[in-house]
Amino acid sequence: MLTIKVKTDQKQSMIDVTKQIALKVKESGMASGVCTIFVPHTTAGITMQVSTDPDVKLDMIDALERLVPVKAKYRQPDGNTHAHIKASLIGSSVTAIVENRKLVLGTWQGIFLCEFDGPRDRSLLVRVT
Repeated sequence: MLTIKVKTDQKQSMIDVTKQIALKVKESGMASGVCTIFVPHTTAGITMQVSTDPDVKLDMIDALERLVPVKAKYRQPDGNTHAHIKASLIGSSVTAIVENRKLVLGTWQGIFLCEFDGPRDRSLLVRVT
């Protein structure tokens, strides 16, 4: 298992981690297989999305905020219930195919860490099998 450390700098954001993951895939030495990326945090998620248009990231954060607002009547006293819900909606892992020691992604696809309770130090766990 390989680990990527990411330091987030905003309360909510989507950080493109495609290059870091591609490097870990190459370092793994696996010529072909499957790459699983897992986020071991309950207030962050991971997704694949358009990587060439920064407005998509902003629109996704805005849409999630409309669905699950920061300020709402939640029972949990910590003040980050919205982040737990958003992380559950996005999910904690993604899988990509590996071929010729490279990630196989669509033309516009990238892999994004979704921060919902930052800024924080986050970890991504990467396994190529």
